[in-house]
Amino acid sequence: MINLIFLICYFAVMIGIGFYWRHSTKDINGFVLGGRSVGPWLTAFAYGTSYFSAVVFIGYAGQFGWKYGIAAAWAGVGNAFLGSLLAWIVLGKRTRIMTQHLGSATMPQFFGSRFNSKNLKIASSIIIFVFLIPYTASLYNGLSRLFEMAFHIDYSVFIVIMAVLTAIYVNAGGYMATAVNDFIQGLIMIFGIIAVVIAVLMSHGGLTESINKLSQVSDPEMGIAQGALTSLFGPDPFSLLCVVILTSLGTWGLPQMVQKFYAIKDVGAIKKGTIISTIFALIVAGGCYFLGGFGRLYADQVNVAADGYDSIVPTMVSTLSPVLIALVLVLVLAASMSTLSSLVLASSSTITIDLVKDNIAKKASEKKLIGLMRFLVVVFIAISAIIALIQYHSSVTFIAQLMGISWGALAGSFLAPFLYSLFWKRTTKQACWACFIFGVGFMLFNMFGNSLLPGVLQSPINCGVIAMLAGLIIVPVVSVLSPKPDQEKVNKIFECFHKKAE
Repeated sequence: MINLIFLICYFAVMIGIGFYWRHSTKDINGFVLGGRSVGPWLTAFAYGTSYFSAVVFIGYAGQFGWKYGIAAAWAGVGNAFLGSLLAWIVLGKRTRIMTQHLGSATMPQFFGSRFNSKNLKIASSIIIFVFLIPYTASLYNGLSRLFEMAFHIDYSVFIVIMAVLTAIYVNAGGYMATAVNDFIQGLIMIFGIIAVVIAVLMSHGGLTESINKLSQVSDPEMGIAQGALTSLFGPDPFSLLCVVILTSLGTWGLPQMVQKFYAIKDVGAIKKGTIISTIFALIVAGGCYFLGGFGRLYADQVNVAADGYDSIVPTMVSTLSPVLIALVLVLVLAASMSTLSSLVLASSSTITIDLVKDNIAKKASEKKLIGLMRFLVVVFIAISAIIALIQYHSSVTFIAQLMGISWGALAGSFLAPFLYSLFWKRTTKQACWACFIFGVGFMLFNMFGNSLLPGVLQSPINCGVIAMLAGLIIVPVVSVLSPKPDQEKVNKIFECFHKKAE
C-alpha cells in the first residue's frame, strides 16, 4: 500500500506538470528546446537526470561495486568532475552560442550547418536513431527486479505503465515539461540515494564497521584478495579507469546530453548550472557507486552467477524498511523516466527536423511537424517498450549486446567531431565522416567479431573508451590531410564568439 501511494502521487505530479506546460509547445523551438529560455537549475537537473538512470543505480552500481568494492565510487567522482564540471566548462558556453548562431536544434542539424553537408546530417540522424532506441530499452531492465520484489506481479505491467505515462507528459509539455519534471525527479534522486546509503551502512554497524567487514572479503576466482575491495583503486585499476572514462567522457558526445546546452537561457546561466550539475552528479553518481561497493556484504543472499549483477542492489534494498523501499522505487522510476523522456525527445526531434522536414516534407507547417514529433515520441517509446518486453521474457542476448555498445558507438562517433567543431576552424567534414565510420564500425565489430579481438578489447566498455580517444586523434589528422574548408564561410560561423553574448 505504501509503495502504491508513493507511485500514484508521483505519477499524478508528472502528468499535471506535462499539461501545465502544454502552452510552451506551440512551435518547434518551444517543443524541442523550451524556447531556449530554460534557467540554470532546470538545465543542470535535466542534464543530471538524463545522465543517471536505473542503468546506473541498478546495473552499473551493482556490477562495478561487486568487482571493485568502494573504489567504484571513483566512477561517481569522474562523472561529477569530468562528465559534468569539465563538460559544462568546455562545451557549455560555445555550444549555446554557436548552435543559436546556426539555428540548430539538434546535433545532426549542427553538423549539417557547421559543415554545409546534408549527407553528414542524415548520417548522424541515422546513427542516433539506431543506437538511442536500444539504449532507451535498457532503461526498463533495471526496474524489473525492484518492482517484482515490491508488488509480486508481472513486470510487463510496469513497462506499459511507465511507457504510457512518459508519452503523455512529454507530448503534453515538450521540453519544458521534461525539464520541470527532471527537477522534481532530481530532488527525489538526491534525497533517496542519501537515505539509502545511510540505511545500508547503519544496518551493518555504520561506515567504519561496514568497511571493516568488506575488507575481510576475498574472491580467489576473480583475483580479489582480502583488503582489495577497500583499497584506494580496487583490485583492477585499469578496468576501473576504463569505466570512469566511458561513463564520464562519453557524455560529451551524447546528443541527449549536449542538447541541454542548446536550451539554456543565456551564457550567464551556464556558470550557475556548472556548479549545480557538478554537485548533483557527485551526490547521485557518487552515492550510487559507493552504495554498490558494499554489495559483497550481501553475498550470502545473492547468486550473481545465476541471477546476474542486476540482482545485487535490489537485494540490498529488500532489507530496508517499507518506506525506504517505496522511496527507492520512486527514485529508480524517476531516474529512468527522466532519461527515457530525454532520449525519445532527442530521437523524435532528430527524425522530424533532420530527415522529414529537410527531405520529405519541406513545405510542412510547424503545426504538422510538431504533430509528427508527438507521434514519433509515442512510436519510439512503444518500440523501446516492445524491445524491453522481448528481452524480459525471452532473454535475447543480441538485444542486450546492442544496448551495451550503444553508448560507445554514439560517443565514439560524435564526441571528437563536435568538440573540434566548436573550437577549431580547420575541422573538416571528411574528418567527421572518418570518425563516424570508425566509431560505429569499431563498436559493431566488438559485438559481431568479439571472439577475434584480444581479451582486453572484448569488453564493450574498453572498446567504447578506445573509440572515443581514437576520435580525438582521427579528427585532427584527417582534417590536416583533407582539403581546407571555405575560409570565408568558417569565419562567418566563428564570428558569433566575437559578438556580445546574449
